[in-house]
This record gives sequence, C-alpha cells and structure tokens, in this order.
Amino acid sequence: MRATKKKPTIPGLLTLMTCIAQAGAQSATTAALTEPATNAVAELPPMFVTATRSEQDPFTLPYSVSEVSTVDLEHQMPRTMPEALREQPSIMLQKTGHGQSSPYLRGFTGFRTLMLIDGIRLNNSTYRDGPNQYWSTIDVYSLDRLEVVRGPSSVLYGSDAVGGTVNAISKGRRDYGQGFDWNGSALYRFSSAEDSHTTRPELSAQYDEKLGIHVGGSFKSFGELRGGSDVGRQPMTGYDEYDFDAKAEYFLAPNSRLVYGHQTVRMEDAWRTHSTIYGVLWEGTTRGSDLRRAFDQDRDLDYLQYHVEALEGFVEEVHFSLSRHYQGEAEDRVRSTGWREYQTVDVDTLGVSLQLESPSPVGRWVYGAEYYRDWVDSSYRAYDADGNLAAVRVQGPVADDATYDLVGVFVEDQLPLANERLMLTFGGRYNFAQVDANKIRDPSTGDTFSLEESWDEIIGSGRALFNVDTEQHLAIFGGASQGFRAPNLSDLTRWDADWGLEIPSPDVQPETFLSLEAGARVQYERFQAEAVYFHTLFDDMIVRVPTGEMSGSIPIVTKENSGEGYVHGVELSGSVKVHRDWTLWANYTWMRGELDREDLGGVTITEPVSRLMPATVNSGIRWRHPKGRVWTEFSATFAEEQDRLAANDKLDTQRIPVGGTPSYGVCHLRVGWNPSSSASVIAAVENLTNEDYRIHGSGVNEPGRNFVLSARVQF
Repeated sequence: MRATKKKPTIPGLLTLMTCIAQAGAQSATTAALTEPATNAVAELPPMFVTATRSEQDPFTLPYSVSEVSTVDLEHQMPRTMPEALREQPSIMLQKTGHGQSSPYLRGFTGFRTLMLIDGIRLNNSTYRDGPNQYWSTIDVYSLDRLEVVRGPSSVLYGSDAVGGTVNAISKGRRDYGQGFDWNGSALYRFSSAEDSHTTRPELSAQYDEKLGIHVGGSFKSFGELRGGSDVGRQPMTGYDEYDFDAKAEYFLAPNSRLVYGHQTVRMEDAWRTHSTIYGVLWEGTTRGSDLRRAFDQDRDLDYLQYHVEALEGFVEEVHFSLSRHYQGEAEDRVRSTGWREYQTVDVDTLGVSLQLESPSPVGRWVYGAEYYRDWVDSSYRAYDADGNLAAVRVQGPVADDATYDLVGVFVEDQLPLANERLMLTFGGRYNFAQVDANKIRDPSTGDTFSLEESWDEIIGSGRALFNVDTEQHLAIFGGASQGFRAPNLSDLTRWDADWGLEIPSPDVQPETFLSLEAGARVQYERFQAEAVYFHTLFDDMIVRVPTGEMSGSIPIVTKENSGEGYVHGVELSGSVKVHRDWTLWANYTWMRGELDREDLGGVTITEPVSRLMPATVNSGIRWRHPKGRVWTEFSATFAEEQDRLAANDKLDTQRIPVGGTPSYGVCHLRVGWNPSSSASVIAAVENLTNEDYRIHGSGVNEPGRNFVLSARVQF
C-alpha cells in the first residue's frame, strides 16, 4: 500500500526562533559587511563569481547564495574546510570520522553536490552517493574565501551540481607596487578537545606590479577527540595532515594575467571508528566488529589559467584553464577474524575549460566549454590472519584500468529589462559522459568483463530577479533549474562491503532533477535579510536495492533507477546592526523530503529522504570596539530531533541512534584582540555547557567543551 503523504508544517518548537532569524543575519555573507577587517586584510565590497561565472553583487543574483569571507575564516578558526560551512543555511556537516566530513546541501551529499577549487572540479568519477571524505582534503588555511550556491547549477557546472555548489577561492598575493617587496606570516592554532596543534607559515612577494607569488604550508596533528560530559575520549580518532600550496600571478597587461596554482595534501591514518570495536556507544548506538579501518588520502592539483578582461570587440572577457588533478586513497581494514583488506583508488584528472563573455543588445552572454578526463586505477588484495596473501581481485572499490570523460557546452544570457530593475537569466547546457572500464568483476562468475557506455542530455535554467525599488533595498527572485547527473564509476562498477555488499550495476541511467525556488531579500545599511522557499523534484534517482541474495551473513545490494520524490524547505537569514558596535545575526533552515522506491518484492514504498537535515537555527550577537582592536561574539546552534528515518537509517545503528538523532543546543564564545598592526590573538570556548551531541548521520560525537587559541604574527 502506498503511504499517505503528509503536508509539511514548520515545527512549532522553533517558531519563535524563526522570528529571531528573520530579524537576524545571513551569517557568512553579511558578517563581512559589519565586521572590520583584520589589520592585514583590506575589506572590499562583496562580489560573487560562482553563481553566474561572472563577478556580480550578491544582491543582484537570482540565486540563493552566501559567502564565507576572509574575516569569517579567521574569526571562526575552523579545523577543516567543511567546518567553515557549519553556520550556513541548509548545510549539515555529517562526519563519518573525525577526518572525514561530508556536507549535505539542501538534502544531498556525495556525488550530488559539487566542490570546486578556483573553478576546477574536485569531484571525479569515483565519488560515492553517500557521505565521503574528499571535501576534507582541502586545506582551509590555504583559502581566501568560500562561495556557496544552494540548489542545482548544472547548466554552468555540469554533472553533480544538484544540492549545491561550493567554490573554494585560494589565497594569492594581495598588494602590488613598484619594485620588489615581500611579507610573511605565521599562524598557530591549539584545540583542547582533541589536543591538536596546527602551524602554518606563509610568504608573499611581488615585483613591479607584474609578478605576485604566495606560498604556504600547514602542519596539523590531531589527537583523540573528546566528546561531552558522558562520552569522554573517543579512541582512534586522531590523525596527521600535511599541506603545501603556492600561487603565482604574472600580469601580461593591466587587464590580463597568467595564474599558476599548486596544492598538495597528505592525510595519514584517519579512522572510521564507527565500524570498529572502538566505536562510541551513545544513546543506543552500536559499534562495529572491525579491528582497524583507516584511510590515507593524497591530493595534488596543478593548474595554469589565463584571464583577460575589458577587451574591445565582440568578446569582452576570456578565461582559460588547464589543470591536472591527482586524488589517491588507500583503505586498510582488518576484520574481526584477522582478515586484512587493503584497497586503493588512484585517479588522475585532466581538465580543460574555456569561458567567454560578450555584451550584446539582448543581454550579457556567458558561454564556453569544458572537458574532464579521469584515468582510474583501483586495486584490492587481502591477507589472512597469519599475514599470507589470500586474495587478489581484478578491481578495487571501482573498476580498474578505466577512463571517464565529461564534456559540457554551456551558454547563459542575462537580459536587463524595465530600466534594469528586472533581470532575466536563461541558460542551457549540452552534457556528454562516457565510460570505458576494462576490468570489472562479474558478481556471478568472478570473471572479468568490460563496459563501454555513453550518455548525453540537454538541460536548461530560467530565473528572474526584480528590484522592487530603484534604491536596491528590496528584491524578489525565483526560477527553475534542471539538474543532471550521469552514472559514474561508483554507480556502475562499485564492489565494496560496508553493511551490505554492493556489486556492479552496469545498466543504470542518468538522474534528472528540477528545482523550483522563490525568495526575497532586503538590504539596508543596518539591516539585511533573505527568505527562500525551494522545492527539488527528482526522478529516476539511482538507489541501492537488495537482490535477495547473501554473501555469508552480508546482504548483496545493487543499484537501479527506481527513486522518485522531492526535497523542499525554507531558509531564513538576516542581520541587524542594533548599535554602532553591536550586530545580531541568525539563520533558520527547515526541510522535508520523501522518496518512493521499490522493495525486494516490487512494491512501492514511500519513506523519508535519508539523513535529511533537522530544523536548525544558528544565531549570535557580535560586538566590536570602534577602533577594531577588540571584538567578541556569542553564538548558538539549536537542532531539532531527527526521527524521520529511511529504512537504511534505521539499519545504520552505528551512526544513528534507535529512534533518531536527539536534538541539541550548543553555544560558543569567541574573543579577538589585535595588540598591534602585525599581530592578532583569538580565543574561544566552544560548547560551553559540555553537551554530548552528534550531527545526524555521523559516526563520531562532536567535541565537548573545547578551548581554542590561535595566534597570528605578520612580518
């Protein structure tokens, strides 16, 4: 029998907090408007690139966007890049392990969200549909800012950009002048809840307004994480990380430049403890039986970009990018029997993109093409309890000796009407994806087979923004955007055992999405606010289904295009400057979603979308000294209980307590001091009440009472 769908209602418990959010703040975007810059950074009016691939004022964008600014990154002192997003609307930071965080954007994660680094895809064809660890391989201390676009942006960025897109903008040389000049800085961060130590030196130099160079390295040692008053230390949660980054910019002319960028990340021995005997027992969760389950992550990025602006003629701007991206992972897993499995995935990605911009009588056109090719090697070997080689498979977690191609051709037009008070934005994209996998294990015979398949799709987007008044104080916006995701190697060829043995599914087809969005934003000198409603429909979603067969005691699952449903929600955010030196901010998120899928007997079941973000409020009050030497902020997060569970959520008792994840409320206090123009100190007490809590779907609890200290010296 088909379940009856209930009409969504906003939880009454949070209604009062919603009112606060409406008078509160869009925490990341507006913080930069009300917070003075540090002495080392000149604050500029916020401009946004990611939503339209063209630099624009966020107020004029027909999308729901926000920014984590340079000042936000310094004041929040996030441990990892995903944690820099923790106060953003509609983002939930699931953490399978202490070194592995997978943000959910508007209900989606894994390969249904897109991560960019300076406009270059982090995503590759081996990413899983569930939570994964890859966003944590971006060093947060190498970043200048983060731009967040909520909802599908597949027209501009292609496959995976369904729940949202985040673009990490890396640091570079800021100041240029005549002759040669250089400067540097040193950062130290300490956190008591994990006994962690982070150090980062940076050097920056320029020559004659022609050449700028910025180099930095981060060295991180994380001890075992301590939870709240009852959980205490969580064993085997520590790990080490080493990062290096460099950027060089050479100005061929005042309006054109070449940019070379490099990033190296090495993460060592980051455990997923929930499936091991070291898992935390909390509120009825269970622990696994593995004796060890640790990951090493390597990532190297090199790119060369050419940017030229203010050209005369039909083409006004040209942006070209050539990149090589390597991502490697190695899992070392010891089962309860002593059977040791070692599997690796290595992906080399070549990326090429060209973007052009042209003004015309019928709007401003942004158009271009991009191409990405993955070369994938994947291996598996196992040893018995005596250390003897016991098994070698023809593939690891995904097909071995495989390539995957993504091609996209896109165009978008921004057409101003009604004296530029109305802006219409129309776009389209042709997508082509192709897989060529040579070594896949046949689940029936164990033999090797190959797969060659391709898909293509044309998708579109139409949006509008209307300035209600000529002063740009009030704007309403909305529209519809299609999303597209081609099956990747993880969908087609995955062979991996977690709480089920997943076998290859070579017949799955692309997923399609349609997101409808409507919102309004207000902007005054002392007050900013935004309210958005979104509704994302999906069809032919690729979901895991049981085959009815078993591998020992483990059920065998495969994938098929049988998911249909929706996710919808409300986002409210804002800030108000109640006094010259005092600012209140808040944001509120509420969402619901349902998925129709077929069970083993072919009967359609309607259930909640898995691991959906509970209703959540982030809020705070910030004070700064008139001269900017001292500032302080008190902030709080309240999350409702999440007891709307899918069938897989109920089975995942190592991460989700029986009956759902309990509600929680935590508060933090931060204080900053700039004793001189070349030094700054920030101290914080996080989780003041030492509460034990867990973000929904996570495998570890969040830190208990945590004393954080950071100091930066510039020279």
